[in-house]
Amino acid sequence: MNRFRYCVVGAGIVGLSTAHHLLTAEPDASVVVLEGAGSVAAHQSGHNSGVIHSGIYYEPGSLKARFCKAGEQATKEFCAQHGIAFDECGKLIVATTPTELTRMAALEDRAAVNGITCRRVSRDELTELEPNVTGLGALHLPRTGIVDYRLVARRLVDLIVERGGAVLTDQRVTAISETAAGASISTASATITCDRLVVCGGLQADRLAEMAGVPIDVQIIPFRGEYFQLPPERSGFVKRLIYPVPDPDLPFLGVHLSPTIAGDITVGPSAVLGLAREGYPKFSVDPRDVARMAAFPGLWRVARANLRLGAKEVRNSVFKRSYLRECRKYAPGLVTADLLPYEAGIRAQAVRRDGTLVHDFVIERTERMIHVLNSPSPAATAALPIGQHLAGLAAASGQDTAS
Repeated sequence: MNRFRYCVVGAGIVGLSTAHHLLTAEPDASVVVLEGAGSVAAHQSGHNSGVIHSGIYYEPGSLKARFCKAGEQATKEFCAQHGIAFDECGKLIVATTPTELTRMAALEDRAAVNGITCRRVSRDELTELEPNVTGLGALHLPRTGIVDYRLVARRLVDLIVERGGAVLTDQRVTAISETAAGASISTASATITCDRLVVCGGLQADRLAEMAGVPIDVQIIPFRGEYFQLPPERSGFVKRLIYPVPDPDLPFLGVHLSPTIAGDITVGPSAVLGLAREGYPKFSVDPRDVARMAAFPGLWRVARANLRLGAKEVRNSVFKRSYLRECRKYAPGLVTADLLPYEAGIRAQAVRRDGTLVHDFVIERTERMIHVLNSPSPAATAALPIGQHLAGLAAASGQDTAS
């Protein structure tokens, strides 16, 4: 069967959630998910800290704020319903300087606007809660949790297949075309047609949009999130997620300590410019990706605006002691030997030609296609409501076509 009502490109957690919600709303619809990698959740969905975010950081009224708040509850309900382990361990955002205390107060105000449960913790109470963490104060977010999003993705696959949908891996898309009647999607092994196409391409989102003829002004720039993990004897070093207070002038949140649902504690991520969108080993280089970035003016504008930050991140990547200094600002008991190797992640960051980093989710629509051009963190937390939203857009646009 090569004709479907709906096709979803990308079997990350957002794409799988979309297919799941399409079949929930229309049980008789034919739905196929195409994934270029050999497994689902092969990229951002399977290479992250596993945090169920609360949504404290996000601009009030943004899609991030809206979907993260809904997703935090929806993720926990989904896990409880399907027997997937999660832990509402809570998070502490730790201020280590007077400047960070001021920024922390602004975060507290934002939490109130976004409806996020949050309270201020004194220096003494911080030490009581986490004896290995030092700071002038902190914000405690009790509802922040941890989960393995790969397990969530696999359960979504099961639900899709149980309802008659198909999830096909090793199906890298080579061509997309749109007509008045629908869309055609080609891979190395097949060509399928559908009434409505939803593309959740992650690291390849811009290429897939261009392939489909969608005019865009962004390019995906990969940033490597390099992690370490603490040794087994450091188990229990922290019980909660420990984050620094973010600098509002910088694009990323900084290095944090993250207990995982498997019982490990990860340290990271850093944010180093990646030279391969899908190259996870250190020093990976893809000449095609490098050439594309080098020809994109937005990258050079980002680089000029963040020279000091970029140099610092490269230094942290190359020298473990430099990385350690970031951690010791709030966890002074850590030593170099505590930083053991751990697999990196790659963040798909959309950047505009003028050098602006796109922070919110970006969704572009044509007559028969929906393209998710930017789905950064907290996309995993927000995946269930995002998928429901995308399914609603697809169903509404395809009501005049046959199943």
